[in-house]
Amino acid sequence: MQCFDYPLDTEQLLRKKRRIRRELTAQLTNPLHKKIAILGGSTTNEVADQLGLFLLNYGIEAEFYQSEYGQYWQDAMFGSPELDEFHPDVIYIHTSWRNITAFPTTADAPESVQAMLDAEVSRFEAMWQALEQKFGCPIIQNNFDRPNYRLMGNRDIWDPRGRSNFISRMNQRFYDYAAAHEHFYINDLDYLSADYGLTAWGDAFFWHMYKYAMCLDAIPSVANSVANIIKSLYGRNKKALVLDLDNTLWGGIVGDDGVDGLAIGPEMPEGQVYAEFQSYCKALKSIGVILAVDSKNEEANALAGLNHPDGVLRPEDFVAIKANWEPKDQNLKAIAAELSLGADSFVFADDNPAERAIVAAQVPGAAVPVLDGVENYIKTLDHGGYFEVTALSKEDLNKTALYHAKAQAAAAQAAFADYGEYLDSLEMTAVIRRFEPLYMQRIAQLTNKSNQFNLTTLRCSEDDIRRMAESGEHLCLYGKLADKFGDNGVVTVMDGVQQGTTLTLDLWLMSCRVLKRGMEDAMMDAVVSDAVARGVTTVVGWYYPTAKNAMVRDFYAQMGFTKVSEGEDGTAEWRLEIAGYQPRSPHIKIER
Repeated sequence: MQCFDYPLDTEQLLRKKRRIRRELTAQLTNPLHKKIAILGGSTTNEVADQLGLFLLNYGIEAEFYQSEYGQYWQDAMFGSPELDEFHPDVIYIHTSWRNITAFPTTADAPESVQAMLDAEVSRFEAMWQALEQKFGCPIIQNNFDRPNYRLMGNRDIWDPRGRSNFISRMNQRFYDYAAAHEHFYINDLDYLSADYGLTAWGDAFFWHMYKYAMCLDAIPSVANSVANIIKSLYGRNKKALVLDLDNTLWGGIVGDDGVDGLAIGPEMPEGQVYAEFQSYCKALKSIGVILAVDSKNEEANALAGLNHPDGVLRPEDFVAIKANWEPKDQNLKAIAAELSLGADSFVFADDNPAERAIVAAQVPGAAVPVLDGVENYIKTLDHGGYFEVTALSKEDLNKTALYHAKAQAAAAQAAFADYGEYLDSLEMTAVIRRFEPLYMQRIAQLTNKSNQFNLTTLRCSEDDIRRMAESGEHLCLYGKLADKFGDNGVVTVMDGVQQGTTLTLDLWLMSCRVLKRGMEDAMMDAVVSDAVARGVTTVVGWYYPTAKNAMVRDFYAQMGFTKVSEGEDGTAEWRLEIAGYQPRSPHIKIER
């Protein structure tokens, strides 16, 4: 729905929210159900309504608990039966500058101001720690916006007694806490208010009349920001940015104007804008976004344009380059297939509205933002929230290299007639071990991002993973895979729960980057070996069908399991008697 694209259509979102909710709910298939507790220092009904819409748009069906007006601190510190029974998956603390209990005055000495600041921060830290201890779930905390007035004018921001200075210092203390605590996230209300316009944002009418922390029309922006954090936590981020070339990455048409005629670089204002957009796209790689090209062009012309001396992006920055005269929707589907990613992993950026319309219609799930004027390209992609970062793993930082290695391996396969010989040529080494603290973040990330090779689609937080690892009932294994082209990092995760002599597998997933390499065989051998050591005689596996994991419908059959039952929805139970298991012996050197 276009009302969710930047710039947000706040009139539609606020006035037609019931109709939008019905339409989104009707479109949902296999939604992710999450309980969100909103602890508010102001009225939060509209915040919950709008947050629910944005989460539905991301495929997350939310149930909400809302504290009574202004009771956020009391609910956190002293509890309430309703909140305790609700047991949230995520807690969002919706506070603003109006919830700061004391501000300094011009009569206060510097030490008094510091004591006041310490007391305010301590009050919030005590609340966060109480919630963490009781619920152990992610906490999202607003930082503080600013009043739309400054008592001392410009001095207000640097004088320790100024409200603006006091708020800035409090925000920095919040950021220090976030840096030191996992599962604690900041919703940047300070930025949102500045971006919206502080005078309109802080319209006092809405506080005194409705006790809204900001004006009504700004609430969808707040909800969008919080929803971006939540969908990132649960693996609903986009993974790839697919870019057109002509009049998208540079001004002009390379096939007509030639490389020398392209507008890019410092010589002209238009060229500077395109260079800045290329710099932004290149920076996205540093947060794990992969880049690809989908352009109607001769490949030689496309490569020449990407090698423009004043350009920022180079051919090696892209994991795939489709420069041809095929329909762009077909190229995008081909890129998705080559990278083993779903269409809903992609953002398609093209200046041509006709091409955007075709891709939007033919590639459901792909995000197709409206690019209106190159000077707005960065803002459109940035404000779209497609690539919200809540965690950065080693694999994220090296994502482009990993996909280049995958492409190299695919090219090498063509040189071998025998697939076994090809696998041997990769010189693969796997490390398969119990869950270790070093990889907890990556393991949790995989459970929330992997959709295709995922037998149960169980989603886990880092705390969930840690509890599994510490439980004597759980058999938890992760697998890393390296080959002669590079280290793929942690690519597969398995968890089973033992009851007597039976081990039930409640989690098994693998990154599609390493499909058909034998890693699943290596993991199966490891599962059986460790199960035998624990006295297990029977392994039970479950397959829960989703719109994306049909590829593993018969996975357990391939592993030697026997199907015990299958429901009308396709849910199937499989069973393996270990006594009859034959080791798979993959073409991989295994380190246990």
